[in-house]
Amino acid sequence: MPTLLTYLLLPFAWLYAGIIAVRNWLYDRGWKLTTRFSKVPVLGVGNLRVGGTGKTPHVAWLVQELRQQGQQPAILSRGYGRRTRGFRLGSATETAATLGDEPWQQFTAFGGQVPVAVCEDRLAGLHELLRQQPQITTVVLDDAYQHRRVRPDFSVLLTEQQRPFYHDYVLPAGRLRESRTGAARADVVVVTKCDPQLTTAQQLEIEQRIRRYGRRAVPVLFSTYAYGAPVPLPGVVPDEAAYSAEIVLLTGIAQPLPLRKYLREAGYQIVHYAEFNDHHAFTAEEIAALKAHYGPGRRIFTTQKDAARLLDPSLHTEMAGLAVFYIPIAVEFLADGANRLRQLLPAAIQPQAVV
Repeated sequence: MPTLLTYLLLPFAWLYAGIIAVRNWLYDRGWKLTTRFSKVPVLGVGNLRVGGTGKTPHVAWLVQELRQQGQQPAILSRGYGRRTRGFRLGSATETAATLGDEPWQQFTAFGGQVPVAVCEDRLAGLHELLRQQPQITTVVLDDAYQHRRVRPDFSVLLTEQQRPFYHDYVLPAGRLRESRTGAARADVVVVTKCDPQLTTAQQLEIEQRIRRYGRRAVPVLFSTYAYGAPVPLPGVVPDEAAYSAEIVLLTGIAQPLPLRKYLREAGYQIVHYAEFNDHHAFTAEEIAALKAHYGPGRRIFTTQKDAARLLDPSLHTEMAGLAVFYIPIAVEFLADGANRLRQLLPAAIQPQAVV
């Protein structure tokens, strides 16, 4: 429900929404240049809301599916939170600090088999990516829904079940980057982080609300998270017999509540929780403070995204000897959602012969 502060901030939200609406209108009318990249098909994944809606695992799902369909995909991101600028291509010499935590996570998750690049200018990034990796047949743009300079061939809009865009307001009254009508640019809408038991009736109600803002024929799909077994960070030798159910939890993500809920339901006891803002760059002092709650039989659990930052060379000394594990997550679609999205891809990307 809207709060008093929300109402007080609405005039500023209307002003911001108006500015963004004019910007989008200029792009729609062709008065601001938008380019459809002609060398390879481009898929865009993004959201209307600031904060985590599950872009990284959904990008991973798309990339894996494209590979299974015979494509050679790449990922291009802005590289939010990195300490560098310009175009950079993932390699063994990069880190979360130079590439960004999410791109570095993607690069390591695919074992370096999928090119992952970052660039603030997505169009320039696309050209440089294809110059360095000419074998690429498809590019997935991560977090590019508001990046109108590049017009994707297929656009995926994500919104959370618990925080759907149609219940939110534009900044600063809410957390939307643009008005709800921006959903009309999507070719498919995926409602993320859903309750696995979400009923057909509940799905239909959500779909009807989304269709007030999106195009009528656009599919609305529903996905949830599947959590995997704890994975040790490099250098950690697992010894299950030595561990108790007591854990220390460390996160620097936008929405940690689903993970905390999963851990409790899985039988873990969180004896200490160190919570930081999304993309937080952990310091040696913070890791040292965490050790006060770490003892015999306990492990430190974190997310795969946070693990990418914990592997920064500046933290090696403090991290040494700690039993740190990350909890992997994977996307699972409800009902026939995976097949529906899978069937949309061939026409969307117009598959090319693999070079």
